[in-house]
Amino acid sequence: MPTILAISGSPSATSRTARLVELLAGRLVEGGHQVRSLSIRDLPPDALLGADPGHPAIVAVADALAAADGLLVATPVYKASYSGALKALLDLLPQYALAGKVVLPLATGGTLAHVLAIDYAMRPVLNAMGAAHIVPGYFLLDQLILTGTDGATVVEATAAPALHAVVDTFAAALVPRALPIAA
Repeated sequence: MPTILAISGSPSATSRTARLVELLAGRLVEGGHQVRSLSIRDLPPDALLGADPGHPAIVAVADALAAADGLLVATPVYKASYSGALKALLDLLPQYALAGKVVLPLATGGTLAHVLAIDYAMRPVLNAMGAAHIVPGYFLLDQLILTGTDGATVVEATAAPALHAVVDTFAAALVPRALPIAA
């Protein structure tokens, strides 16, 4: 069973990005994956801002990532880029922390003007960290992340199919491929 580390890069206590990560983690669990979720806001600010890669919380994140087959990383877009808190975490992880990993980058934001943040801000860093395969990312407008009548997070009906397709592509990329048999 593939394992996934799902990181919300939002520092906000009322984060739609974090709610989206939890919703998608549930979908992945239903699909037979083991998912560990992490919110950047739960990490000690002194470790992030003090650039302490040896802090036990940062070491725990590095260990969780090393044990995972894939990474779902989501961020709100601030000033045309991913969150500074997420950047601080990525900077503290080992250079090739994503070697051999399948990665799904997601971003949320208030305007479609930020849609390229995944390709121009996140993807280069994920590549530099050695990701084996970065599946096509997805940008979702904040206004499409809703609260259902039961209080659960839902994605607006017209956006849900495309988002689910991206997550399903990520899940399929995690399944080990059979090696060809030598003749």
